[in-house]
Amino acid sequence: MSGMMADIPVNDIAPLVEIHDYTIYLFAGGITIGIVVSLSLVFFILKKWRNRRVSERHKAYKALESIRLSDPKSAAYAISRLGYRFASDNERTKQAYHNLFERLEPYKYAPVVDAIDEETLGYYHLYLEIIDV
Repeated sequence: MSGMMADIPVNDIAPLVEIHDYTIYLFAGGITIGIVVSLSLVFFILKKWRNRRVSERHKAYKALESIRLSDPKSAAYAISRLGYRFASDNERTKQAYHNLFERLEPYKYAPVVDAIDEETLGYYHLYLEIIDV
């Protein structure tokens, strides 16, 4: 029987087909897409960094922080005016502002005032510390 099998021609096996190798093109395309995405991300970050703006809240905090305390009357008015912006943040800042505002009352309405006392300065610095900017 083995002799009869050898005489039958094999027609159902296809010849070898050449497969093109596209891996170099895929690699180059992946690298190109990666570079384009990376450069776009870098330019986006640089644009955002250059155009960043300081918020009004941050400006008000810096102004509140840099008040000259050598002139107590104008300092009391400035602290009251600028500090009001942060008073509505939460209950703690509201209470701290209320305490500070009451401590600054004597410095506002008198024609001649003494320097701001240490206790009021302590309330002022405490208020600056609890503000979230």
